Amino acid sequence: MTSSNRILLLTQWFDPEPTFKGLVFARELVLHGFEVEVVTGFPNYPSGRLYPGYGIKLIQKDLIDGVLVTRVPIYPSHNQSVVGRILNYVSFAISSLFYCLFIAKKADVIYAYHPPLTTGITAALLKSFRRTPVVYDIQDLWPDTLHATGMFSNDLALSLVSSACDWLYKCVDHIVVLSPGFRRVLIERGVPSSKIDVIYNWCSEDAIFNFKPATHAGFPADGFRVLFAGNMGKAQAISAVLGAAEILMTEAPSVKFVLLGGGVEVKQLKQIVQSKRLVNVCFLPAVPMRLVGGYLRLADSLLVHLKRDPLFSITIPSKTQAYMAAGKPIVMAVDGDAANLIREAKCGILAQSENPRSIADAVKDLIYLTVEQREELASHGRAFYMKRLSLRKGVGSFAQVFKATIARENPNAV
Repeated sequence: MTSSNRILLLTQWFDPEPTFKGLVFARELVLHGFEVEVVTGFPNYPSGRLYPGYGIKLIQKDLIDGVLVTRVPIYPSHNQSVVGRILNYVSFAISSLFYCLFIAKKADVIYAYHPPLTTGITAALLKSFRRTPVVYDIQDLWPDTLHATGMFSNDLALSLVSSACDWLYKCVDHIVVLSPGFRRVLIERGVPSSKIDVIYNWCSEDAIFNFKPATHAGFPADGFRVLFAGNMGKAQAISAVLGAAEILMTEAPSVKFVLLGGGVEVKQLKQIVQSKRLVNVCFLPAVPMRLVGGYLRLADSLLVHLKRDPLFSITIPSKTQAYMAAGKPIVMAVDGDAANLIREAKCGILAQSENPRSIADAVKDLIYLTVEQREELASHGRAFYMKRLSLRKGVGSFAQVFKATIARENPNAV
């Protein structure tokens, strides 16, 4: 790169909120020679309450590790209220549009993170008014995700969202998706294949690699420990995992399932465990990301599970990358692209989504392997992550996309 090109990262969520496309992403882009400004809201995700030390201001600017972080007003909300969620999305879209149109220095390329859709709409409007090319990073397929998670069920609303997405895909200059399945669906919906790149997500490498070995309260001290770490909502369908635990109580009593995290389904899941007297299941509360690596290293195997749904067969849960990086054999109970990744990496055992018998058999398959065979699976996963999925690999791919997008708009800029 002969000169420092300017990237505007438009993302509703940013550090200290949990996001892997946050400060580490922006900081790596600076190392690639880009001048980076982040335009984001005031941190309130996932609780919907402002983080301590923050108050809503007209504009707040901070320079962090060479990255200019600009925060604009937002309506804090993240609960089950559709109205509250819409106000949250729309308020950021409006305030970021105003700032980027009238105050921000013009960028050479805009990076827009989806979800929500409103951020993409802001980016498309900026492209129209300021003639700045847009790279659109799609992490959730809308309206598919809205329907699958139950956030929206109104057919008219889903149809409007679908139409808005189709319009947006035509407006932006380039699209990045997290899996081959996402790319395939977008092509089926009329997006040119040349307009789409697959760049796999990476994990929070600091949290996974730089952990302090410790004995964590409540974590089983013995047995074959199978850990699920993350949100436990309707999409995760953890009741199927409890079904596997019930089977293994008699077929493999040494197996213990550890469910680490929170979510709307935890209360009901605990009731199932109590009513069925599943003594081989324990719950641990959610912990900060910086502590997760220590828990992953205590487990003998790591479990990924989502409910059976066409949408989830083309996604790759973010914990997949973290599990690979942690160097533990994986039980992958998600169909489609996620299973294909484990198969290609040769780092775990596959099971069918929402099939307790299949999950139980996959765990038993791991138990029957020798220690050396399990260590081989673990080392395969770590090596695959470093070669194909790491932060360095992903940001390098993004840098190439940004350079190519800038060059198409202004051949003399790169």
